[in-house]
Amino acid sequence: MKTLIIAEKPDMGRTIAAVMEPRAKNNRTYLEGEKYIVTWAIGHLLGLAEPDAYDAKYKRWNIQDLPIIPEQFKIVPNPKTKDQLKMIGELAKRCNAIVNACDAGREGQYIFALIQQQLKLRQPVKRLWISDLTAESIATGFERLRDASEFEFLTQAARARSEADWLIGMNASRAFTTRHNTLLSVGRVQTPVLALIHDREKEIEAFQSQTFYDVWAEFKQDQIKYKGTWQGDRLTKPEEAEEIAAAVRGKAGSITKYDTKQTKEYPFKLYDLTLLQREANAKYGYSAKKTLDVAQALYERHKVISYPRTNSNYVTEQNIDGMHKALRMLGTGPYAELVQQANPDLVHKQNKSVCNPSRVEDHHAILPTLKRPGTLSKEEQNIYDLIIRRFLSHFFPPAEYKMHTVMTQVDKHLFKTSIKELLSLGWKVVLSKADQDKGKKSKAAKKEEEEETDEWTDKKFEIDAGRQVDCIRAEMKEKATQPPKSYTEGTLLKAMESAGKQMENEELREVMKDAGLGTPATRAATIERLKKVGYIEMKGKKILITDKGKMAIELIRHAGVDLLASPEMTGQWERRLHQISKGEAAQEKFMDNVKRFTLSIIDKVRQQPPAPANAFGEEARGKRAGGKGSTSGAGASGRTAAKGTRVPAGRGSSSGSATLERASDAAASSATGSARGSSSVPSGASASRREALGSCPRSNCGGSIIEGRKGYGCSHYKQGCGFVVWKEYAGKQITETMLKSLLTKGQTQLLSFKRKDGSTVKARIVLNEPGTGQLSVREEI
Repeated sequence: MKTLIIAEKPDMGRTIAAVMEPRAKNNRTYLEGEKYIVTWAIGHLLGLAEPDAYDAKYKRWNIQDLPIIPEQFKIVPNPKTKDQLKMIGELAKRCNAIVNACDAGREGQYIFALIQQQLKLRQPVKRLWISDLTAESIATGFERLRDASEFEFLTQAARARSEADWLIGMNASRAFTTRHNTLLSVGRVQTPVLALIHDREKEIEAFQSQTFYDVWAEFKQDQIKYKGTWQGDRLTKPEEAEEIAAAVRGKAGSITKYDTKQTKEYPFKLYDLTLLQREANAKYGYSAKKTLDVAQALYERHKVISYPRTNSNYVTEQNIDGMHKALRMLGTGPYAELVQQANPDLVHKQNKSVCNPSRVEDHHAILPTLKRPGTLSKEEQNIYDLIIRRFLSHFFPPAEYKMHTVMTQVDKHLFKTSIKELLSLGWKVVLSKADQDKGKKSKAAKKEEEEETDEWTDKKFEIDAGRQVDCIRAEMKEKATQPPKSYTEGTLLKAMESAGKQMENEELREVMKDAGLGTPATRAATIERLKKVGYIEMKGKKILITDKGKMAIELIRHAGVDLLASPEMTGQWERRLHQISKGEAAQEKFMDNVKRFTLSIIDKVRQQPPAPANAFGEEARGKRAGGKGSTSGAGASGRTAAKGTRVPAGRGSSSGSATLERASDAAASSATGSARGSSSVPSGASASRREALGSCPRSNCGGSIIEGRKGYGCSHYKQGCGFVVWKEYAGKQITETMLKSLLTKGQTQLLSFKRKDGSTVKARIVLNEPGTGQLSVREEI
């Protein structure tokens, strides 16, 4: 009898067949040769069943039916690919041995395990464990097939991860959705990621920009000119800064200190998937999913890179020879000139910045294979180019610089200068000219933000510290402190990767250092999920949280299940899953803990007052629980409920839909457009119980100013008061501090505004009409 090889995807199956059975007959869904039959899954052919597979009552969402904790999890075929699953079963009957050739990782292991379970495959199984799909790697992998029993613990960890995510996602999503009558998706990974975005936006909203002043001076000695920044306490008054500039302008000065030191800058780490996604987002604006899809095509279809879904930036000793062969392969073609300059001796087993086996788990860093690329799309060429240039950089020496630090004194004033003199470009020759120039500009911009004056120069800097210098120019410069930046997909990926580093628990912090939120393979899907459920939206590269997303986080935190929105739970899970995969922890005990946590979530949500109906923003309209076309809010599993599932409005909660409508009415704005439902009050409290931010300035009103979603309005709006101050005015966010100043003083503190011509002007926002909240901007002369 023959051996059945089951690959994860068709392209992989065909590639394996071309090596192991080059004369195999192509039967569309499998290839058959003399010794092997090669077939494939199409990703996940099976998944965990929906709740209604256990009991028909779960078709309707009802908080009283929770928790849903199956005694034994059922798996069901994907309707779209059930024919392929059936084909695998038929082929298996003709074979007496099986090779698991799915992706060499936790999820690949799980895909095969579900197929084996569903089809009740009893044949002995061997495991193909390779990192790229070149003919050489496949042939070597089949010579070194491993016994499937070696991976039993990895299978247990994969199964535990999937089932635990199902328990949290299904139960928490149904609990929050039915309690608050709006479709709310909750998950172990997606919710902490949403919390990162939520907290960053809160920081930005609360940020108070402060104006300050720098003084810089330009000095000259013979033909050398250099700039320095005044050293002293931060200047907050323009007249103080101007006074210093005037005091040194045109005067002679002396160099009180001059230090130099040689520095080296080594190549950046080889790519793992997350780092590749971050840089592709920064350079090309690609989403994380786009980069993953392109990298997967380069791996599967073109076979020009190694397995991309890796979390390692290093290689093992066995990869060094392959890296040298890949370098020689690149010696002809568009990278030939760079290869001629490369030094193969720099990549060796003792080079720990490249070869570090202790930092490689399932897969090494992303590397080029020995296959030359054929015709690539523009996106494929861009990603391939990033990988090749990063690979080549390690065959070059470090870039070298000479750092000059100069302290110049004029009268009693001290100025600091830092000059970065380029001595040798080293590995940076592999960067395109555009990237080299961009690097200089971005460094200069960064230095300006950090209030430093480092200069980038490839000219020789020479100065005699024993001679005087002349201050030929001196000026003050107005600056303002900057708020944190909104996340982009690139910076969010970095935050997901490093989430938990601030944890107090040292053991969890160590786990999260390597694990982060999600895995390289799932982070892109998590971001896409947040978009799909209406929690975030894109504005250019920026990720912005929606009202629905804000409210989801507020509700989770106010329910007392903060752990759901924290990286800590993922840290605990990843630590335990890692131990399970190594045989150091029991799968059963882990699942018992997950079930207990699931019960606590439901108990706490049951006690939570329903949120106001209008607290979820415009994007939630038409998606109310029980509304037509409602779909599952299942979290980390990412699965949706069966078609036609409806979430019963108000059913099973202590307050029905009528109560929700009353809560909504109490929090609604007046017809005049005053501030609408507060996203900061998830308890469903009425307007009269919200925190008063001040008294309404409208004469004889007697109401209090309260915060709404888009503005600050009067609590007496039902009595006809139309006072409202919108949260955004003249390009500025009106914070609570600014609002209180407007209510008590009639104006804000001094702010910086930009004119259309790019110049800056100082002005205040003024409360023009106390009766309506109309504002205006008044320049300070």
